[in-house]
Amino acid sequence: MREVCLLNDSFPPIIDGVANTVVNYANVMHEQGREVSVVTPEYPGADDSGFPYPVIRYPSIDMRDLVGYMAGNPFYIPTVHQVRKRNIDLLHCHCPIASCVFARELKELLDVPMILTYHTKYDVDIANVVRSGLVKDMAVRLLVHNLSGCDELWVVSRGAGESIRSLGYQGDYVVMENGVDVARGRASDDEVREATKDYDLPEDVPVFLFVGRLMWYKGLHIILDALAMLKSRGMDFRMVLIGGGGDEKAVRECTQETGLADRVFFTGPICDRRTLIAWYTRADLFLFPSTFDTNGLVVREAAACSLGSVLIAGSCAAEGVTDGTDGLLIEENAEAMAACLTGIMKDRAAMRRIGENASDNLYFSWKDAVKKAEERYETVLDNYRSGKHINLRATSVAMSNAIRGDIGKFTADFQKLINDMTEYHPLGWKGEQDRNE
Repeated sequence: MREVCLLNDSFPPIIDGVANTVVNYANVMHEQGREVSVVTPEYPGADDSGFPYPVIRYPSIDMRDLVGYMAGNPFYIPTVHQVRKRNIDLLHCHCPIASCVFARELKELLDVPMILTYHTKYDVDIANVVRSGLVKDMAVRLLVHNLSGCDELWVVSRGAGESIRSLGYQGDYVVMENGVDVARGRASDDEVREATKDYDLPEDVPVFLFVGRLMWYKGLHIILDALAMLKSRGMDFRMVLIGGGGDEKAVRECTQETGLADRVFFTGPICDRRTLIAWYTRADLFLFPSTFDTNGLVVREAAACSLGSVLIAGSCAAEGVTDGTDGLLIEENAEAMAACLTGIMKDRAAMRRIGENASDNLYFSWKDAVKKAEERYETVLDNYRSGKHINLRATSVAMSNAIRGDIGKFTADFQKLINDMTEYHPLGWKGEQDRNE
């Protein structure tokens, strides 16, 4: 294999689970001598000079207030030409929206196989942004069409696979778990003191932790409502939320309104991994009552630091977790969370034991994850070269015909939207000055 090209809508300086995944795929493959490149939208303040592999950017417009990301232009021809000059054998896309449109164009031009990894419930994000039922339905159909257009579809958990089935995807998929870029082990006492010195965290009071985007659909209402119940019962604790997101202002306001401001702290996003490890080390339990996440990498990060998690039974994040052994599983409501915390707070030794078991049972390194992925790369390449159709391109003929009209209309409307944004947006597309170079 000559070169693997990774594509995604987010990449540093954006820090989220999928951006972190792409960085780790690229880093591990580069360290192992594999040629690798990344294709991603422009982002204000991006500095790619520190990456030891090519990061190819294409123009984007700022949609962070609406969707939290920069919107890339997958029809930008100069970037297509730039990528075509490289010796690429395989495309690995990590987002089924704009990046997938770009990857499908490249697939046809380069005559190489394309893998798509489905990381999160994009249909939920679509529903949060798109209010029109007709447009929403078309967007989901486009999503399914993109899933069906790759040579092999990977999902990060069995639950993620069932999620795309519910959208109408009928093809095959392969479960390919993501790894953790946190080495197994805890931070030193000095590192913990330095990371947490600005917060009121008494040694004899349990500390709970959440790491992720501050969005209500991550189960944050469950956490805050449960903590309010604990406080009303006279129980002392501290809660630390690490991250930022579209609902951060509302979450902070809710914290004030429920009288939790004296014991619930917000750190903002933390990019330094040693600082994050220090927080995982300091906490007694990780609270992650999300049914949105399809994998829950943060649960594995916590496990790397011997920190156990409270999770929703049956959620993707809870896959592989045994209740009472290497995690705690609850029903999806604040009462269940409060009852769980009330019981476990009386036995800090039990919290430590669950964390140690989580480290033994749940940890999965990125080195191991990428090794498994690269083995599958070879299978995908062999099947492609031999003419095998390992992905059945899920939709039936009738559905394909129905979608074909949608895709043509979507492409025309999307291109018109891009042209309008370029013409009327005061800043234009980021990278517009490079259009003719």
